[in-house]
Amino acid sequence: MSRRESLTTEELFADADADPERRARWERLALARAVADAVLDYRVAHKLSQRALAKKLGMKPSAVGRLELAEHNPSIETLQHLASVLELHILLEVVPAADGAPVPLPAQLRVVADHTAPGGERLRVAVG
Repeated sequence: MSRRESLTTEELFADADADPERRARWERLALARAVADAVLDYRVAHKLSQRALAKKLGMKPSAVGRLELAEHNPSIETLQHLASVLELHILLEVVPAADGAPVPLPAQLRVVADHTAPGGERLRVAVG
């Protein structure tokens, strides 16, 4: 379980007075948290500083910091760049509420986010 998702969404917002806007923001940023965890896991596994990872990616260190903060969902172009340079496999599955079981994953991938929105739509992100 990732450092950001050690609590379930329900546990995080169990307080009856939880701010609905805060909860909505949390749900909107499920992809950002998954990517942030994958980038940080890569950086730690390869013993890289944010500056060193930024150099490898051809980005500014502040851009890597923003990715790791998970404040904004990354663009498709950013996901493609991360996959290319870091050789990360990133699988993003977004399905409507009525859809059946998730798509089977290749063996080398692990699910880093599996989120169901209040309307039943499902977002699943796997990396490897």
